[in-house]
Amino acid sequence: MKAKILVVENEMIIAYDIKACLEKAGYTVPAMTAYGEQAITKAAELHPDLVLMDVILKGKISGIEAAAEIGNRFNIPVVYLTAYTDHSNLEKVKTTQPFGYILKPFAEMQLITTIEIALNKHQTEVMMREALEEEKERQKIKSQFFSMLSHEFRNPLSNILTCTELLTDHSHQLNESKKDEYLNYIQKSVQHLEHLLNDVLLIGKAETVKNQFNPEPLDLEKFCQNLVADIQLTANKTHNVIFKKIGINVLTQPSINPKNPQLISLDEKMVRHILINLLNNAVKYSPEGGTVSFELFYMPGEVIFRIQDEGIGIPDADQENLFTCFQRGSNVGNIPGNGLGLAIVKHYVDLHGGDISFASKLGTGTTFIVNLPVGNN
Repeated sequence: MKAKILVVENEMIIAYDIKACLEKAGYTVPAMTAYGEQAITKAAELHPDLVLMDVILKGKISGIEAAAEIGNRFNIPVVYLTAYTDHSNLEKVKTTQPFGYILKPFAEMQLITTIEIALNKHQTEVMMREALEEEKERQKIKSQFFSMLSHEFRNPLSNILTCTELLTDHSHQLNESKKDEYLNYIQKSVQHLEHLLNDVLLIGKAETVKNQFNPEPLDLEKFCQNLVADIQLTANKTHNVIFKKIGINVLTQPSINPKNPQLISLDEKMVRHILINLLNNAVKYSPEGGTVSFELFYMPGEVIFRIQDEGIGIPDADQENLFTCFQRGSNVGNIPGNGLGLAIVKHYVDLHGGDISFASKLGTGTTFIVNLPVGNN
């Protein structure tokens, strides 16, 4: 689709000639005007891809003033049309950073070529500006990440240092119970650091893991049953993890292995991390126990996992940033965690081309739903 060009020309007869020339070349001319004020209004209304602007216009403002306003407000490229070549006009024109300057009278080929060059130049500038903004945002996120990361590491390291200093300098004043307490505190801090480091390494692989995405045949129902058995072993006895398969039979699903249609193509390591994290969270954030429901739905072209708990829920104010690194619910209290798990889960879901959503009510519980496509891996 050819570009839309707004023609702003002092002489309307010339404007109609320009319009005919542009339409012949395949461009669209949504409007013409001889007034600078109308040019600004039309630019706001029509959002043209380029403005052909005469330097001298009717009305209170010149083409140069109108061009400056259009460029600043709407970032629309302007090519000047003028019969004036005096030095003062050229200096004024340069201040608006035009994308071209055509002297009247001009040939059709000159006009079309100048427009094409201007449009390509503007598109390149837009792409470069967007890339620069994206890079700035990446650097900002990276800076915030490392700032939060240093904070997360500093706390357990400080605890370890404090406890070792107490044990070293005041060991003779401490009874065995107190020594065991400090040693236990050191051990927990080390475990916390180990878990944090493992999660940070997973986050660090985010840019390269795309090449490691490796979907293979997986007996999903058996896989889920084994996960539940593992979770139930480590869960508090007051928790009951219940697994159910729901929906149409897996035999109706597209399969990469017709000889064994029970197998569905997914990346086992990533799916394991997704489900283990969500199930562990369901147990962890249900401190009073209760039932954790884990359901597997077989649907045409996709599988859906639904994990529902009866836990503390997520405050509304925390839900928007739930998948952001180091973000945790403000109501977690002393429940351990570093706020990286769900960020990694989201990344692995995205690599599958899937979707993750949740619903939560404070004090009632949380439900996570993961949709993963299985027909086109």
